[in-house]
Amino acid sequence: MVAAVKLHRHVGRRRAARFLAEGPNLVEAALRRGLVSEVFATEAALDRFGSLLADVPVQLVTERAAKALSETVTPVGLVAVCELPDPSLDEVLSGGAALVAVAVQISEPGNAGTLIRVADAMGADAVVLAGNSVDPYNSKCLRASAGSIFSVPVISAPDEAATVHQLREAGLQVLATTIDGEVNLDHAELVAPTAWLFGPEAHGLPTELAAMADHRVHIPMPGHSESLNIASAASICLYLSARAHRSAQG
Repeated sequence: MVAAVKLHRHVGRRRAARFLAEGPNLVEAALRRGLVSEVFATEAALDRFGSLLADVPVQLVTERAAKALSETVTPVGLVAVCELPDPSLDEVLSGGAALVAVAVQISEPGNAGTLIRVADAMGADAVVLAGNSVDPYNSKCLRASAGSIFSVPVISAPDEAATVHQLREAGLQVLATTIDGEVNLDHAELVAPTAWLFGPEAHGLPTELAAMADHRVHIPMPGHSESLNIASAASICLYLSARAHRSAQG
């Protein structure tokens, strides 16, 4: 269990190539993907979720031990050690990707997890966390993704510019969301395979990265709000892309 507790830290997860999934929803999603290598449960949790754990060995732990494994205020006493997926952007693009969400320098795990959940719901082929972005296997990000992190490839890509080049080389148009974009989202051409670039609300996309995109797109906002957080902007743009793809398919 000592090794499992070390997985609370980013460096521990990377060294072990493992992460912790806590709670029945995340554990069930990890089990479906075949990523679970070990499960810790209290007696109370085993009573509640025993049917979920029928085919996996379980190590019983005390409530105190379960609290050490948890990063929530009220632990449910169920934690799985999971293998860290290692998808590559090359693999995703070789399959003919049509929709990719790229979050640049996203540091807030709740926003990252919500973006992953939205991308999954909209049928995106991948989510790329580019530049100095949050670890997607951070516990807060995992919870915010509501299990979607097990359904859509999530790729960490430190080199933002190289990522944009790779997407364009694969034949995707690259659209950057900016407040002063020359293209209104209402008039954007979204039928083509598309990679969206989203920047943090505080300072947006780096200017040089936005300049690498095929177009810079602004979201019309007739209300009083001056900006949207990254998850909200992604929800709007990915929905419209998914709708355009559905319409094109008849």
